[in-house]
Amino acid sequence: MSQQDSLCFFLSTHLPPVTHSASPPLSCEPHDSLSLPFTPNNRGPPCMTQKRLLETDSKSLRSVNGSRRNSGSSLVSSSSASSNLSHLEEDSWILWGRIVNEWEDVRKKKEKQLKELVRKGIPHHFRAIVWQLLCSAQTLPIKEQYSELLKMTSPCEKLIRRDIARTYPEHEFFKEDSLGQEVLFNVMKAYSLIDREVGYCQGSAFIVGLLLMQMPEEEAFCVFVKLMQDYRLRELFKPSMAELGLCMYQFECMIQEQLPELHVHFQAQSFHTSMYASSWFLTIFLTSFPLPVATRIFDIFMCEGLEIVFRVGMAILQMNQAELMQLDMEGMLQHFQKVIPHQLDSGPDKVIQAAYQVKYNAKKMKKLEKEYTTIKTKEMEEQVEIKGQVTRAQEAEENYLVKRELATVKQHNEETSALLEQAQNNIRQLQQQQPFVNPRYSEEFILQLERELVQARLKEAESQCALKEMQDKILDMEKRNASLPDENNVVRLQEELIGVKLREAEALTGLKELRQQVRDLEEHWQSHLARTAGRWKDSPRKNAANELQDELMSVRLREAEAQAELREIRQRMLELETQNQIHGNQLRRAEQEARNLQERLQVLTNQNKMLHAELQETKRKQAEIECKNKEEVMAVRLREADNIAAMAELQQQISELEIQKEEGKVQGQLNNTDSSQYIRDLKDQITDLKHEVTVHVFINIFDLPAHIPLHSLALHLSAHRCCYITTLSVLSTLCFNKVSGPLM
Repeated sequence: MSQQDSLCFFLSTHLPPVTHSASPPLSCEPHDSLSLPFTPNNRGPPCMTQKRLLETDSKSLRSVNGSRRNSGSSLVSSSSASSNLSHLEEDSWILWGRIVNEWEDVRKKKEKQLKELVRKGIPHHFRAIVWQLLCSAQTLPIKEQYSELLKMTSPCEKLIRRDIARTYPEHEFFKEDSLGQEVLFNVMKAYSLIDREVGYCQGSAFIVGLLLMQMPEEEAFCVFVKLMQDYRLRELFKPSMAELGLCMYQFECMIQEQLPELHVHFQAQSFHTSMYASSWFLTIFLTSFPLPVATRIFDIFMCEGLEIVFRVGMAILQMNQAELMQLDMEGMLQHFQKVIPHQLDSGPDKVIQAAYQVKYNAKKMKKLEKEYTTIKTKEMEEQVEIKGQVTRAQEAEENYLVKRELATVKQHNEETSALLEQAQNNIRQLQQQQPFVNPRYSEEFILQLERELVQARLKEAESQCALKEMQDKILDMEKRNASLPDENNVVRLQEELIGVKLREAEALTGLKELRQQVRDLEEHWQSHLARTAGRWKDSPRKNAANELQDELMSVRLREAEAQAELREIRQRMLELETQNQIHGNQLRRAEQEARNLQERLQVLTNQNKMLHAELQETKRKQAEIECKNKEEVMAVRLREADNIAAMAELQQQISELEIQKEEGKVQGQLNNTDSSQYIRDLKDQITDLKHEVTVHVFINIFDLPAHIPLHSLALHLSAHRCCYITTLSVLSTLCFNKVSGPLM
């Protein structure tokens, strides 16, 4: 069977025949059916008749009005010419039936006439098949994957569930918890799985809803996939919506060229094109116009693409230019939302006729597309440049802060070095001024000064190490300034900076204390020199007091050593506290990450439970289906056995009738022929009949089908056995009667 014959057979078996009466009112309920006026054996008139119909379609459909009102759409017919309208509608159905039947030839050879027919409106009951043919969706391989996609989980399911209630809320098919909402969810979920980049966009649900009003969900899914791929809808629904921006730019240029006064008014009121026209392109007027009007426009969109949206949009603006010029921005919004939809209640013919009076230049649209691409490219380059400037400014600011900290550390280092050098000079001066001091005290004092000198040098070495460490950090940051540090590096640097500042504050405190100790030591040294200068003149008692003072000074020196050790311990304790704080911060971050992982684990566990429940439900449904299939197979087998038994009974009755017939013939022959000779003939005939019956039984047994049940085979054998025994018994009786008759 050819593809054309298959299509005819499908349409003829799925659609009831057409009667010659007025057409029923059209409805937007899903999956309504109307037959085509042909069958597989009657595929319409010859090719010449079809060409004549295509050439004269404007005459045959001139009176057909395809407008429908809101959700209960119906044909608007004139009572004075109802019979003519009915005849023209039937001609329209016949014509569309022929077009569907010979689609490939019509699409190639009569494309212009086909466009004219689509502009006049596709009959509602042909929309499903014609839309699939227009977008070539009937052979899409993705259809086989639809059932598998429904078993998967989409990240967009919550968004889809949330928006389903807002899709055609007043339509009966999409009421809350209805079948329409469920199949709409299935189609949107399946597409979000095959196109992860687009996922789900709210406007697309209205297009899918319209498709579901016309066809089953698998076919609606295939048509929607083709619309997204071949009709620019995918670019419109991408997260960036770059294609929508292009459409707004092209539409605004058309307004500026064809309606300059209205464009100036829009600019003066800051009434941007996207405020009223974005929904036109995203939903093909399904959310802006009455459903019958939007459906007629969608017919043309399936045939010609987005061009009809530009045309209808310009026609609407031309028809309402005078009213819009008198309104402000809020008034214009109200006019677009409430007034314009009611203007189209009378039907779509007026706006469609006006749309094809609009000037639309495809070359000009291509030129505008190139201009828009150039503009967006420049904007992207400017954004990249601005982002680079911001990044460089941030890096410069960070470098400035680090350099300022380095300068502060250097300044502190220089001050510490100067103080150390000053202390060393003071020590040398004191040593030069007092060459004759007591050797014991001088040695102790020198040792103390040496220890202080060692501590000062150690602090200087620590400062040098800190300075070198900061320089190394600066070099490392300059190497990595091309890329911004991640959050963890920033946290570590902040913690290290806090530690450095704390140690720096501690070092400054120690330096101040060291300065104070140096001053105290200088004072004590001066007083000691003053006391020891005239010691040889003093009395012994006074010398003893001086010795006590010297011992007191030694105690103070040891006290200074103890204080230095205490400062070192405090410094170590401060470092440990800083490390403890850093470790505490790291522990808190680890705990936060652990909590996040636990929440994620809980979510995954819940999803696993849901999937397990769905799996159990699927298994239960599958078991029910298998039980139903087994019951149906058993019923078929029982009917087959009954039929075989009835056939056996009929064959037995036929055999009995044939035996009665043969019995009559034999009786007549016995009455008219010699007994002995005829008995011998009958015996020979009985032998021949036995042989024929045996051969016939075995032939029938071997000719039986291999799958016939055993009880049917038994009935078959019993029927043949009955015929065989009955025949032998009758012939034997006749022979006995013939032989015994003369003797009696």
